[in-house]
Amino acid sequence: MPVRAHHSHTNYNMSEYVTVEGTVVEIHWVNPHAFVYIEVEGTDGATDLWALEATGPGGLQRNGVDRNLLQVGDTVTARCHQLRDGSNGCLLGYMTGPDGVERHWD
Repeated sequence: MPVRAHHSHTNYNMSEYVTVEGTVVEIHWVNPHAFVYIEVEGTDGATDLWALEATGPGGLQRNGVDRNLLQVGDTVTARCHQLRDGSNGCLLGYMTGPDGVERHWD
């Protein structure tokens, strides 16, 4: 009989979403979670690297997200649960890609 396990998301603030917009600089289509790395421009003009954690490739495909949807250099907007410590990372909820369609990424 197969066994399923999953880690907790307690390191994320699950009670609210933040919205970040940036340019895709890296994409990792790996199990158990895919990651999208984006550069986000701050109010001071400097860019910060954000790590956006998604579900795995199989779950993404079921949500209509495939490897060809995003490319390095694309601008995206993400609604996600930021890390509790306030650092630049989050658990993806939704992302709008270059086609303008908001998709579920978790």
